[in-house]
Amino acid sequence: MAVTSIWSVRGWLGKVMAYVENPEKTEQEACQGLSDVIAYAINEEKTRNENAGSGRMSLDDENAGIMEQYVSGVNCSPATARMEMTAVKQRYGKNEGIMAFHGYQSFAPGECTPAMAHEIGVRLAEELWGSRFQVLVATHLDKTHHLHNHFVVNSVSFADGKRYHRSNQDYREMRSISDRLCKEYGLSVIRDSGKKAEPYAAWKAGREGKPTYFGMVKADVDEAIRKARTEKQFFHYLKEKGYSFKFGKDVTVRAEGRERGLKLARNFGEEYTMDAIRKRILEPATEGTAPCVPAVEKKVRVIHVRGDFQRAKKLGGLRGLYLHYCYLLGILPKNRPPVSAGQVHMLLREDLTRLDRIARETRLLCHYQIETAEQLISLKKNLQEKMEQLYDTRKHLRYRMRGVEDPVKHLEAKTEVSELTTQIRGLRKEVMLCDGIAARSGVIEEKVKAVRQDMRKEKESEGYEYVRRSR
Repeated sequence: MAVTSIWSVRGWLGKVMAYVENPEKTEQEACQGLSDVIAYAINEEKTRNENAGSGRMSLDDENAGIMEQYVSGVNCSPATARMEMTAVKQRYGKNEGIMAFHGYQSFAPGECTPAMAHEIGVRLAEELWGSRFQVLVATHLDKTHHLHNHFVVNSVSFADGKRYHRSNQDYREMRSISDRLCKEYGLSVIRDSGKKAEPYAAWKAGREGKPTYFGMVKADVDEAIRKARTEKQFFHYLKEKGYSFKFGKDVTVRAEGRERGLKLARNFGEEYTMDAIRKRILEPATEGTAPCVPAVEKKVRVIHVRGDFQRAKKLGGLRGLYLHYCYLLGILPKNRPPVSAGQVHMLLREDLTRLDRIARETRLLCHYQIETAEQLISLKKNLQEKMEQLYDTRKHLRYRMRGVEDPVKHLEAKTEVSELTTQIRGLRKEVMLCDGIAARSGVIEEKVKAVRQDMRKEKESEGYEYVRRSR
């Protein structure tokens, strides 16, 4: 089983090579140049072969685990890959923009030897790019014993000087050829589950325990399946939660306030086709048991917001609006029991994925006691003026540092520059929060009004009567 991917790399060609040579350094500095990538690929710690002097290992050598990497060049030599790639760019006058493409091919632990993984990687590079591009191929064995290949592909062709343009078809072709080669070597291949790949932002948020729009829709659909005893009830429960529907080969559900819907089977897998949903609804009723739903571990996230919630009832303006919105989202007051996504109004659920940002904006409003848009504009202006002053101070300090020869004084000046940079960074974040409040506050106000109207209608349907009294 091999997982493949490829992405573009900008910057200086030499930096991409360095990235591949020293992963620990580049993980900290997030370098994007060509030297970095190539250097990462040929990192001595990851490429060392204790039996290098005895020649290449056999493909089935069980002792090959000692070896941490092979390096090969396709249309170039590993030792001079950067210079050769740079020479091609200079020949055709294409030294800017995307410097290279960094590809990746990972194998399941224990399925193959390093020598086999490297041979597969070289064959893959030859078939994909060998006719027109220079490629550096390196095989790594990481700390968790995952064998994986790195490909550094020159962005300019040595054959005609044309640039390599990565497309979705390139992804598919890379995976197809990789799967075919894996089968030739007796390795497993990932089966297509029919499920659409989860967006990276959603996957990352899920790993961090944050709510996601995909996750909330899936949870609502699962809950509707669990509660329903008929197909009609299933759609009734979803409609109560604020969803609308569209039927075709796949069922599309669209949450209130969203422009586009989600196809259930396409995004969540074969268990969410209409036939599978009917089966999940009817089987428990036939067996007389409750639906079998996988247990989900609840993760509680606590966000601290400064401010007195009791006083928020008397507050108006932006500060009161944000504090009330935090209450509707379930993060205020501090001692309030955790609120699940299902308990939050449909119009507000999307903002559950932005809790950190909204909390920071709320803290800013409370800290500076901002009530009106005019005060917000004035605050932003003051913050920008402070930033300009710090920029000038830092600029002059850096200029004076050039003539300082005393190491102690130079270090003191450098420390002061670092402190100024930290202050500038903090002010810049606050300016961005001001921009976010200016853009978000109007939307929040409309959402709060809509929620209040829905709550009023719900109360009236339950027999409550609202009476307006004038003083």
